[in-house]
Amino acid sequence: MILKIKVKLHSRKAALEKVSDTEYIAHLKEPPEKGRANLQLIKLLAKELSVPQTKIKIKNPTSKEKIIEVLSK
Repeated sequence: MILKIKVKLHSRKAALEKVSDTEYIAHLKEPPEKGRANLQLIKLLAKELSVPQTKIKIKNPTSKEKIIEVLSK
């Protein structure tokens, strides 16, 4: 499954906002330093989709508009 995520940084709380079946807006608290924001995004997606964190791969880790590949369960 491929997802498109628009990332909004420096939010008050970490949350996912579902736009459609394959699109989300991610509000992240962590700064984009040393992969901390990407790690928070992976944790949020794993919880939302009920899959292990190891099954989530970020295709373009430095972009604010991320393409995420969720491997099969």
